[in-house]
Amino acid sequence: MALCFEQGRTPFPFLLLFCFYAVIFLLFSGVSIIFVWNKRIYHFIMSIMKKFLLILTSVLVLALAVFVYFRYYFVFGEGVKAGELNYVVHKGYLFKTYEGKVIQAGYSSKNRTAVVQSYEFEFSVSDPSVADSLMRCGGRQVELHYKEYLGALPWRGMQVYVVDSIISVK
Repeated sequence: MALCFEQGRTPFPFLLLFCFYAVIFLLFSGVSIIFVWNKRIYHFIMSIMKKFLLILTSVLVLALAVFVYFRYYFVFGEGVKAGELNYVVHKGYLFKTYEGKVIQAGYSSKNRTAVVQSYEFEFSVSDPSVADSLMRCGGRQVELHYKEYLGALPWRGMQVYVVDSIISVK
């Protein structure tokens, strides 16, 4: 409790949560002194608590499933990037994935002076045949079709951009 006050937080949410779980424990453990005198009231409240916990658990599991879907499996965007293929490697400790980098050259004209700048597009490749084709194209100009996800999965790659096909190689 002293740690809560030292960090500038009040212990109220912790105490409220503790009291809520204590009441649930007492009701489900059968030690409830309040409702022992009337078993009908006790069983009625127990059935309501079971329904409440079942609904609460179902809603939490559904919310978690929706979050995981939108964070890791929903395709946020698709597009094409073009540039010079720097490298494609097969790496990883537990999950071996294909990772690569394309360097896009361009001009920056923020200060009325044209300055050549480069942008590095880092990506993952999910298909081994596409990755094998890209490994043979190092140093060439390529156009890659990619999908953008909101989060990266370790077995899909370390990047949120996942290349799924090669459009052209020059």
